[in-house]
Amino acid sequence: MVKCTHKGCGKDFKEDENQDNACQYHSGAPVFREGLKGWSCCKKRVSDFDEFLAIPGCTFGRHSDEPVNQPTSTSVAPQQTQEATHVTKEGVEVYGKKPEASTVSTPAPATVEPKKEEEKKPEVVVEEEDDESIPVPEGTTCKRRGCGCVWKDTATSRGNGAEAVCRYHPGAPIFHEGSKGWSCCTRKVLDFDEFLKIEGCKEGKHLFVGSGDNNKNEELVDCRTDWYQTQTTVIFSIFAKNKEDTKVEFAEQSINVDIKMKGNKRFKKTFPLFTTIDPATSKFEALSTKVEISLKKTSGVSWASFGPTDNVTTWTTFGVTGGGGTVGATQMYYNADSPLHHINNKK
Repeated sequence: MVKCTHKGCGKDFKEDENQDNACQYHSGAPVFREGLKGWSCCKKRVSDFDEFLAIPGCTFGRHSDEPVNQPTSTSVAPQQTQEATHVTKEGVEVYGKKPEASTVSTPAPATVEPKKEEEKKPEVVVEEEDDESIPVPEGTTCKRRGCGCVWKDTATSRGNGAEAVCRYHPGAPIFHEGSKGWSCCTRKVLDFDEFLKIEGCKEGKHLFVGSGDNNKNEELVDCRTDWYQTQTTVIFSIFAKNKEDTKVEFAEQSINVDIKMKGNKRFKKTFPLFTTIDPATSKFEALSTKVEISLKKTSGVSWASFGPTDNVTTWTTFGVTGGGGTVGATQMYYNADSPLHHINNKK
């Protein structure tokens, strides 16, 4: 079996089993801007690097083992695409044409005696290991960064052979001024494909399913919320980053929100609503920094608050002209289908 070289795929395949639409990959290039990560062929942007690697491909086709970004000129030797043409003084590997040496001399920087820093004790990091009693689904990929091995069977993936050894990066990815690397390694490159090829600097066991105790010692956290409304919809935002799973259940006059975040943190809460909504047409979207929930109103009633309340001090109305019901007015305007409209008529 050979490994597919398409970006975002990386699966092993047999050529005699290769079919149309068997490969799901990204046809564009990676885009990193202002902390957000994505692909030029997709609109989705995320802030976390692991979420970026998990973005599903937007293009379907056949698997390929052809080298990515092959040179178009036949005068270029093949090894020039695999080896760095030169290394900068900062240790960054550059792929491509080596720039001409500058003839302008620069003065040598003044030597400054380094300040003595207090010795800090290294932090002991306990890495997660697999609970071997948990079954591994077929096709599961090792969760350790930089590994990419796929589960085969117990003897192969957890035995004593070479395929049972996990070579990975225990650190975090670092992108600075165009260079790319890992915090646990000294090697830095400019090309993203070469960054993905940087071999792991640590060896250990694969991590396919984890310890299985993610729900143990779970920390319930509170997140900042905000809301606004239009005549037909209420938009409710929950500000939460590093989300792993998001669930929102809609009822006629309440919503149940369950957000699982990295570090065993969890936001779980039920929100009673000011009045009824239409659960079938209400929806939510998990963005990089928040969860945005769109609640479809069952009437044109303006919500005085997000949840039930008896203390109405302000009221927002829509489509009202003149002095009644507008900001600063002394008269309140009720929508025709509002329950308060009927109460007002009985007085």
